[in-house]
Amino acid sequence: MELNERVNAIAPSLTLAIDAKAKALIAAGEKVCGFGAGEPDFDTPEHVKEAAAKALREGKTKYAPNDGILELRVAIADKLASENKLSYKIDQIMVSNGAKHSLFNIFMALCREGDEIIIPAPFWLSYPEMVRVAGGTPVYVHGNEAHGLKVTASQVEAVITKRTRAIVLNSPSNPTGMVYTRDELRALAEVAVKHNLSIISDEIYERMVYDGVEAVSIGSLSPEIFKRTITVNGFSKPYAMTGWRLGYFAGPIEIVKAASALQSHSTSAPNTFAQYGAVAALRGSQDCVAKMVKAFDERRQYLYNRLTAMQGITCVKPTGAFYVFPNIAALGLSSIDFAQKLLETEKMAVVPGLPFGADKNIRLSYACSMANIEEGMSRLERFIKTL
Repeated sequence: MELNERVNAIAPSLTLAIDAKAKALIAAGEKVCGFGAGEPDFDTPEHVKEAAAKALREGKTKYAPNDGILELRVAIADKLASENKLSYKIDQIMVSNGAKHSLFNIFMALCREGDEIIIPAPFWLSYPEMVRVAGGTPVYVHGNEAHGLKVTASQVEAVITKRTRAIVLNSPSNPTGMVYTRDELRALAEVAVKHNLSIISDEIYERMVYDGVEAVSIGSLSPEIFKRTITVNGFSKPYAMTGWRLGYFAGPIEIVKAASALQSHSTSAPNTFAQYGAVAALRGSQDCVAKMVKAFDERRQYLYNRLTAMQGITCVKPTGAFYVFPNIAALGLSSIDFAQKLLETEKMAVVPGLPFGADKNIRLSYACSMANIEEGMSRLERFIKTL
């Protein structure tokens, strides 16, 4: 059977593949230490679940407006204005089935055939695949450890061509945990304005920052960059709502209208009663978020200290998200071989860095218990001693 060439070329997610293999080992009775999936190990806050349950009891189970219920879009607009200093109108906001879905809609709406999208590396592994499906071409700019795995404005400007359409930013970052400073973002914004480029700013991990670091929305830096910025966010990470599948983006009205038309012919609106839970998440107490971030910070410190004490490993200290991205190049294995052998011999699941654009690294998520982290570090030390 002949398939669509763009879809047939999509590389399956190695993150999900490693997680599936680990779960299969667990189902077979093995005690696996999992560091794979980027999913908080906390439950969704009770007031969020109750709001969705109340919506169910009240019969709010019918189709919602395609772009999301008005109550949720108003709550998102209020949140963006008060927390991010971004003044979006309601018709500039669209709710989708997760931030991933929002990104897919954006790339499909924005990319013309052959358009180039600049993606800083290491990158979240789905960005390039989405760009290709939309007919665009991903162009990579590589950060290095000396600069905290972040790219500079001059690096980005050096790869801009007549076909460049947009720059993707993910700060705090998956997989590195790095966070761009206000000055670094301002320099990137100046490049975007100079060359009339859009910026797709994935801010899903904005609430997870440590060591007094500030997560800045690049669209807030000037009116000129605001007009060019598409801000993406969601509920999965800050409120442990991964299975609820709710995300959103805000941006220029032309992009929203195009993405809305696409969504109307693909998934239509997201789950109706789940959106009422999302309203409660934004409007209710944020203590649940602070509690989760505090736990992540404790795990981050412990994990970083253990990793950097191991022979052959270097690591940039993450200041955001819930990942560490250690460099294992000195140990003599590719990231895929390292991850596979570690899972086979020590029953410890990590994600290879190759699909993130960094074969010298592996990704570990600390969205898991401290007990799992402590045991995993012991297994990793034992494994490294055999190499």
